[in-house]
Amino acid sequence: MDPIHVQIQSVALSVEDALTFTDRAENGASSIFVGRVRNHNLGRPVTGVTYEAFDELARTTLLAICTEAREAYGQDLICFVEHFRGYLPIGGISVVIGVGSPHRDSAYKANRYIIEELKNRLPVWKEEHYSDGQSDWLDGATVEGR
Repeated sequence: MDPIHVQIQSVALSVEDALTFTDRAENGASSIFVGRVRNHNLGRPVTGVTYEAFDELARTTLLAICTEAREAYGQDLICFVEHFRGYLPIGGISVVIGVGSPHRDSAYKANRYIIEELKNRLPVWKEEHYSDGQSDWLDGATVEGR
């Protein structure tokens, strides 16, 4: 079975799919990251977010990021990444990252690497919709940035 699964989806993302994919007999750890749409950003009330993506390039980029994570944190890692494309209301799941590993330290580190690289490199664009009816396209940012 392939140790990497990456996809851009226009249907609801599943945390259970990530857990199932990373569940292997040799793994003692699964690290799961779930990104959700929050109700505010930079002091403005948010009602939802639209994600647009260049699907083929996004999948290629995610595959490269997961390959890099495996090179850095262990070739025995199992990586699952799905990102949503389309409109999501508050609480909607925009990204699911799962890393399975024999050891927790490499699972945590690889998962953090994947989300940081995804935020910096993935060709997915985010349009926030606000309670006043306006919307804005946002620049990508690291976790520390926003």
